[in-house]
Amino acid sequence: MDNKRAVDIVVLSDLHLGTVGCHAVELTQYLNSIEPELLILNGDIFDMWNFKKYYWPDSHMQVVKCFLSMMSNGTDIYYLTGNHDEVIRKISSLQLGPLFVKDKLVLDLNGEKCWIFHGDIFDITMKQTKWVAKIGGKGYDMLILLNRLVNWILRKAGRSKISLSKRIKDSVKKAVRFIEDFEVAAMDLAIQNEYDYVICGHIHQPKIRGYQNENGSVIYMNSGDWIENLTALEYDGGEWNMYKYAEDEFIDKDASVVVPVRQEIKEVTVIR
Repeated sequence: MDNKRAVDIVVLSDLHLGTVGCHAVELTQYLNSIEPELLILNGDIFDMWNFKKYYWPDSHMQVVKCFLSMMSNGTDIYYLTGNHDEVIRKISSLQLGPLFVKDKLVLDLNGEKCWIFHGDIFDITMKQTKWVAKIGGKGYDMLILLNRLVNWILRKAGRSKISLSKRIKDSVKKAVRFIEDFEVAAMDLAIQNEYDYVICGHIHQPKIRGYQNENGSVIYMNSGDWIENLTALEYDGGEWNMYKYAEDEFIDKDASVVVPVRQEIKEVTVIR
């Protein structure tokens, strides 16, 4: 695509490359449509828990090629580690040219601090019973495959697509409470550490929300995923946008939710 959109910052998370659930073709289309100055890969980019030697299709390799092309064209890429790619935490602080590997990142947005990390530190199943989380991950993959079959049947019948996992999450009170607890924990900790913004991934729930407690306020953002939601956070021209991939009309400005920041942000500085 010749007419690429210039974007200051793009945040992606939970791509889960190497699994059948990853929408790599759509992701490649999106990556080929943008030209970011800074790309932040916020964890679970490669799914090393469920990685199979026999499953690495060309569409997944195309995503990697997009990253390499971006770096060769001047984009800095920060790879922040998640739980599914936690083995990379062994080489945190590595720098290879425009590629930086870290566990977390702090950006200075014209005097306001933005804290970015994957978020699995708030997941008790990750910290105490990792094997339970891995079993759950395999069940999630099966659900995604079933969902694709159901949506294929619905499409043939002229019906709208559905998300089985979203329906299950929305109907199970414990899942709803976990998501709320995750977000509140991230926001409370961000306020405690005097950050103005906090950006996470991990829970596959794209969102931009404000929050306030007795100690202050913060803006929470989650970039979602490329398994179900096909979303990304974009920052450009003083605004944070939630990008949503649109199947019928790929570049559709109306598919983004625009949330203005508190003031115009002209400078972005990485605090190393």
